[in-house]
Amino acid sequence: MTTLNNIYKEEKSNPFSIKEIVWILFVLGGSLFAWLQLGHLKDVYEIGILIASAISLIWLGRYWKSVKMLSYWVAFLSLLAIWEYVNYGNQISANEQSFLLKFLISSQSAIMWMSALYVLATVTYFVYIFSNTNYIGKLATVLTWAASIFGFVGLMVRWRESYIINFDYGHIPVSSLYEVFILFAVITALMYLYYEEKSKTRALGGFVMLIVSVSVAFLLWYTFDREAHVIQPLVPALKSYWMKIHVPANFVGYGGFAIASMIGMAFLIREKVFQRYPESLFIKKMPLPEIMDDLMYKTIAIGFAFFTIATVLGAMWAAEAWGGYWSWDPKETWALIVWLNYAAWLHLRTSKGWRGAPMAWWALIGLLITTFAFLGVNMFLSGLHSYGEL
Repeated sequence: MTTLNNIYKEEKSNPFSIKEIVWILFVLGGSLFAWLQLGHLKDVYEIGILIASAISLIWLGRYWKSVKMLSYWVAFLSLLAIWEYVNYGNQISANEQSFLLKFLISSQSAIMWMSALYVLATVTYFVYIFSNTNYIGKLATVLTWAASIFGFVGLMVRWRESYIINFDYGHIPVSSLYEVFILFAVITALMYLYYEEKSKTRALGGFVMLIVSVSVAFLLWYTFDREAHVIQPLVPALKSYWMKIHVPANFVGYGGFAIASMIGMAFLIREKVFQRYPESLFIKKMPLPEIMDDLMYKTIAIGFAFFTIATVLGAMWAAEAWGGYWSWDPKETWALIVWLNYAAWLHLRTSKGWRGAPMAWWALIGLLITTFAFLGVNMFLSGLHSYGEL
């Protein structure tokens, strides 16, 4: 046993273990493949984004081991879908002719699987809270990972499909409200899975996945009522390398804020339940208030950092597209309101030591502010971002 432990420790401390070398080669190979296929279409900035993405993914895989398996599955299923399209003459009609594409890995099929699995995971997490077996919790985690894989596959295959439909339509799938809702669901779920793994508790899964299921419900309505899944050409303002970095950074921010709000809800519910049923199974399963408070702080902090980066990138993009860094467009104004809201939350948390229920309520109300900035502006206001209207 001692020998095995020593081997494990040595492998863990060795930055060039076999698994790490395989991971590095996998990421570099995928990046090289992308450059060989599309390098002639990319400018120097987009090549820089590709290099930075590869470096970031290598680092993330070393820091968070679980993301490696996610990446392997996404790559395998995405390449399988692309291969199927090639076998059917690179025609979009292949998604009705190929069994695999029609029922599993075309973009729309994968996104439907993602939607179903996220909702099922949400239900399973809530069942776990009131059950006496850990198996149900593990099943909920597996369902969330599977849904995230299908979500990423849907986005990757949709990217390829946009070029198959019309080369001029081709774009990274973070450009429409439909696509960013998928991105939001996947990023939020993955951020939660990271915290679940690090905090060693699944009791918050149902609450966090609830917001993911709500986004899935909107996505399904948007698909069937508005046919938003149909791939359309981009408006000129979105044909920019800024899109590739501004939008993902933004949605890491939104994901962090959403998770914090759901943890805040769980905190407040736990507080009420504890007053009446201090020995209940629910209380025994839920993390201590101090842990939830700390998770709220960490998720808002990481969300705020990425949202700040996204806001700066958005201003730089605006200067290039519209000739000015800031124009008090409704979307920009509400982005500033969101930023100020969480800046104040963090300031009072760190400098004044505010904790507990007031901060949980604030995080929950912050979700309403963020939702309006994300979605309400598109529904009720217009401006330079009018291409994002419902």
